[in-house]
Amino acid sequence: MGDQVGYLIGIDGGGTSTRALVRSRDGAVVGAGRAGPSALGQGVAQAWRHIQEAVQAAFVAANIRRPGWRQCAMVAALSGASHGPWRTAFLAADPGLAHLAAETDAFAMLVGAHGGRPGAIVISGTGSVAEALAANGERTTVGGWGFPAGDEGSGAWLGLHAVRHAQQAFDGRANASPLARRVWMLCGDEREALQAWCAQAGQHGYAQLARAVFECEERDPAAAALLQQATAALEDLALAIDPRGRLPLAVGGSIAERLAPRMRPALRNRLVQPRGGAVEGALELAAQAVQRQELEEIS
Repeated sequence: MGDQVGYLIGIDGGGTSTRALVRSRDGAVVGAGRAGPSALGQGVAQAWRHIQEAVQAAFVAANIRRPGWRQCAMVAALSGASHGPWRTAFLAADPGLAHLAAETDAFAMLVGAHGGRPGAIVISGTGSVAEALAANGERTTVGGWGFPAGDEGSGAWLGLHAVRHAQQAFDGRANASPLARRVWMLCGDEREALQAWCAQAGQHGYAQLARAVFECEERDPAAAALLQQATAALEDLALAIDPRGRLPLAVGGSIAERLAPRMRPALRNRLVQPRGGAVEGALELAAQAVQRQELEEIS
C-alpha cells in the first residue's frame, strides 16, 4: 500500500455537512473541500456521495486533477460510525481506496486535539462524551450514551431540562421565569403546541434551545442552575476519563468551550489548546495507517 499512496485524506462528516482535508505524502496540504451531510444514519449512499464531492472540491481548490482512489488513503470520522452495521455497510462500499477506515468523530477530535499523541478530551456539543488515548495506545470512552438517557452537560441535555422547566412553569409548579417564557416563545405557549413540539423535536431540536439557557442566565436563577449542573457533568466526564490527571486535557464542541472557564481550577489548569479538530485527526490517522503498512512491508 505504501508505494501506491500519494495522497492522504481526512474526512469529518456529520448531520449537516462534510469536510475533507487532503495532504500529499510529503506533508503539504493540498486543499480542503465541503459538501452535504454524511452522517451514516442518513444513509450510506448519501455519505459516500457527499464524501466524494468534498474530496473533489479539495482537489479542485488546489487546481489538481483528482487521482485514482488507489493512490489515496482515507480515514473518515463520521457521525454514526460507532454503530456496527452502518460502519460495515460504509466500508463495504469502498470505491477502491488504498486504505479506508471509519472512525467516530469523537476519537478523531481527540487525535486532532493532541496531534496524535496521548491525551484526553471532553466533548460537548449536541451530545457529550469523553475520550482518552494512553501512551500504550489504549483507548477509553466515558459517557456518550446518547440522548435522552445520557449526554449529560450537552446542548440537547440543556434544552431538555429547559423544556421541563417550561412545562412545570406552565402548570404552576415553578415560576414563570425568563427561561420558561423564552421556551414558550420558541416552542409553543399553549399546552397542545408545546406537546406537539416535544413530540417531533428530537436531539437536534432540543440542542437548539441551549442558546436560550445561556442568554437567560444573568436574569434567571433556573437557567444559571442548569449551566452549573452542565459544568459539573463535564467535570465528571473529565475526572472519569483520567482519574489521576496525568494526561493533557482538551475540550471540544460549542458547549464545552463555553463551559470550560467555569470548571474547577484543578481541571482548568490542565486544559491545553487543541491543535486541530476532527478532520485534522482523521488525516493524522490516515498518515499513521500508511506508516504502519510501510513498516510491515519492510519487515
